[in-house]
Amino acid sequence: MHTDTERCVRAVRSKDARFDGWFFTAVLTTGVYCRPSCPAVPPKPGNMTFHPSAAACQQAGFRACKRCRPDTSPGSPEWNLRADLTARAMRLIADGVVDREGIPGLAARLGYSTRQIERQLLAELGAGPLALARAQRAHTARLLVETTALPMADIAFAAGFASVRTFNDTVREVYALSPSELRTRAPGSRPAGTAPGALSLRLPFRTPLNPDNLFGHLAATAVPGVEEWRDGAYRRTLRLPYGHGVVALTPNPDHIACRLTLGDLRDLTVAISRCRRLLDLDADPTAIDDQLRADPLLAPLVGKAPGRRVPRTVDEAEFAVRAVLGQQVSTAAARTHAARLVVAHGDPVDDPEGGLTHLFPSPGALAAVDPETLAMPRTRRTTFTTLVSRLADGSVNLGVECDRDETRARLLALPGLGPWTADVIAMRALGDPDAFLPTDLGIRRAAAGLGLPSTPAALTARAAAWRPWRAYAVQYLWATDSHPVNFLPV
Repeated sequence: MHTDTERCVRAVRSKDARFDGWFFTAVLTTGVYCRPSCPAVPPKPGNMTFHPSAAACQQAGFRACKRCRPDTSPGSPEWNLRADLTARAMRLIADGVVDREGIPGLAARLGYSTRQIERQLLAELGAGPLALARAQRAHTARLLVETTALPMADIAFAAGFASVRTFNDTVREVYALSPSELRTRAPGSRPAGTAPGALSLRLPFRTPLNPDNLFGHLAATAVPGVEEWRDGAYRRTLRLPYGHGVVALTPNPDHIACRLTLGDLRDLTVAISRCRRLLDLDADPTAIDDQLRADPLLAPLVGKAPGRRVPRTVDEAEFAVRAVLGQQVSTAAARTHAARLVVAHGDPVDDPEGGLTHLFPSPGALAAVDPETLAMPRTRRTTFTTLVSRLADGSVNLGVECDRDETRARLLALPGLGPWTADVIAMRALGDPDAFLPTDLGIRRAAAGLGLPSTPAALTARAAAWRPWRAYAVQYLWATDSHPVNFLPV
């Protein structure tokens, strides 16, 4: 979008927050870069240039605006929609792969040479993977500076910098302030003595956001010990690269309040990325709802409660296992099966607030389970054991870098894993915005009630007009039912 100068200028002049994260405005006269909705007086068109990423602005020598704080924009919805090399690379960078494994690790996961990845990202985003990761580190550093009382040296290494000097130079370059000045200017900075690893953050999103089905689904299917709904917040444990964490997510009209407790602060970037992915916060609800509203039978559902998101996951392998456990059983029965596995094979954790006790078992731990101890039919037991063994040995990869079509085909090749299970994994674990469930009983019931075709083949043909947002159409169709997954818990 950043190449459409006229459209970008209109968005900046109207301070349209819908375009935050789509592009960034660099102001030649001040040397700062802003989000489109910046409250400052818009500069003259001749003094504006447009860039596809914050990293590209920083590469061009611009610093972040202190009023609109462009690094806190929602992410571009393109990286969830698209499945090409650039999108897969951006999802991996957001998950901290460059910081942990370097550019060679990024290239190995994507199956391309480092040179080709550098060239592709530079051409499309104006910055290579190192610059993109550096911009992300700067954002993480600012969060830690402003929300904790940690020493600056600890923050530097927690944010992923190789040295304190690099940390200081980067913060000054990006924010035109030293780390100490950032902390002094931060309103309500965390006082000394606060528990290490505890942070309170605000996760931005593009409005509207309907929390009913999003949090309703997470709460209604919560596995005891791993997840819970408490005091208006969804809480769960997180398995992270350097340790574990506990997160509490509370919906608010203009942001999601996020309370994070981490065993290792180096996991902050990854934890935030996975929480945003869980709640689908980088979606563009206006584009999605406008297309679905064009169908006269869906229009009343969209008009009644716009902004529905797809509830996703923080752990793709965990969700795949739970999808198999939930085959042909009720929500309560699926929770019971999962809770038994958690108690028997999950890793214990300490929850500062109590209530959460374990991490969900890893594929490796589940692959070692004696099949005879599983209280499920033999065919589903075979499906379960085959899936966890494939996840454990890496022959089935559900990571953010995977090819969605290829992964779906590999899932369908497993015994007992049919189209419904593969599609629900594609929708919620792989993040495919166009995944569709024409055989789902709830979808067929809703379709019949609305006057849509109710047979899978006919419904799939009708749903072609909803592409590439069929996963969101599923949320609107599910919402016609009175199941607890469709309602925000009281």
